[in-house]
Amino acid sequence: MCRLFGLHAGTSVVTSTFWLLDAADSLAEQSRRNPDGTGLGVFDGYGQSRLRKQPIAAWQDTEFATEAQELTGTTFVAHVRYATTGARSVVNTHPFLQDNRIFAHNGVVEDLPAIDQRLREVDAYGLVRGDTDSERVFALITASIRARRGDVAGGLVDAVRWLAANVPIYALNLLLSTATDMWALRYPEPNALYILDRRDGTEPGGLTLRTNRIRADAAQLRGRPAVVFATEPMDGETRWEPIEPGQLVHVDAGLRITRRLVLPEPPARQLRHEDLNPVAAAAQHPAV
Repeated sequence: MCRLFGLHAGTSVVTSTFWLLDAADSLAEQSRRNPDGTGLGVFDGYGQSRLRKQPIAAWQDTEFATEAQELTGTTFVAHVRYATTGARSVVNTHPFLQDNRIFAHNGVVEDLPAIDQRLREVDAYGLVRGDTDSERVFALITASIRARRGDVAGGLVDAVRWLAANVPIYALNLLLSTATDMWALRYPEPNALYILDRRDGTEPGGLTLRTNRIRADAAQLRGRPAVVFATEPMDGETRWEPIEPGQLVHVDAGLRITRRLVLPEPPARQLRHEDLNPVAAAAQHPAV
């Protein structure tokens, strides 16, 4: 499945270094599902957003992902894509940016024509540049936030509730970030999403996390609080907690964490793994 990573450092402006693929992990091996794209999004200390992303169509395209990427800001979103819809292109590579918010997603949402029709009804189809279900989900969320006059949580919940009632869903895990706030949603159960609460700031070192697909190093977080979201635990830290299915987690500028069960029921048209087409099924749990 696509890998998600989110880091919120509160009001601290910190420099973080990311590697989105392990250079020692040969992507040429045919025994595994190769990633289709990698990307980073950050809000700097002035509230300005920046995206760096690269589709992976061949081995030579992995240079961006295997080299160190240094970013400075308050909130960070990283994504490694395993494509289920859409070509390997920049417009289909996460994260996405709309209304100065950064968004990344993993999972599968089907019946894109129905979503497109809904986007036309709410005058948001023009937000879509690529072919993915993810960008369409984001556009629907953006339209709902606009309808709620900037209420991000309310708009996000409205959009996902519409999706849950109207289109087939396997999983819809997402991160949505501004310069001051970050939201994480896990829905429904198939794909996991974790939170690491480092708000006590007592760790003797900075933040160093890694999996086979994402590494993050923020030495400036030594003794400073932070909150991290990830698709899987990224170190031996015992405080990683799974977000419950249907739960929306919000972290504000002061690193206050609130959790709400906003989607207690599964989607009306819940997809099982065996319902997915071979490409989508392979992308959910690639051997890595």
